[in-house]
Amino acid sequence: MAIMHGRRWLVALLFAVSASAYGQDAETTIRQASLDFNLAYENDELEKYFGYYADDVTIWLTEGRVSLEDYKKEWYALIASGGGVEEARVSDLRVQVGPSGDTAVATYVADVTTRDGNGDTASERAWETDIWFKRGGEWKIAHLHYTTRPAE
Repeated sequence: MAIMHGRRWLVALLFAVSASAYGQDAETTIRQASLDFNLAYENDELEKYFGYYADDVTIWLTEGRVSLEDYKKEWYALIASGGGVEEARVSDLRVQVGPSGDTAVATYVADVTTRDGNGDTASERAWETDIWFKRGGEWKIAHLHYTTRPAE
């Protein structure tokens, strides 16, 4: 009985250590992916930026739900008109990894300045939540919620 109890303890300890290391790996991966995602956004690298999204992503913006197809059309039209992102700063980035290690939530504040096709700029502060799923060994954003207010 004592030997069996010892084995269970060892198995539980090994599982906890490997799960903790796995979670830390996922946290580091998502932290960097979130920064890279926002850098692609800031640099108007649309192919790279949209490559972070899962095909079945749900997107909630301040004005409501938008499809990935419509969101892409909007951004490609903005870039074609001469507009784009002037600056996108991320702060207060926090990452939580689900117990199975294949789901993560990244939350942060995004201070964004965009430029329209006429060269006029607008700044806003946004609170963003990105839910990442690891599918087929690849992390993708499965849900994005972006709420804004004009910058002060």
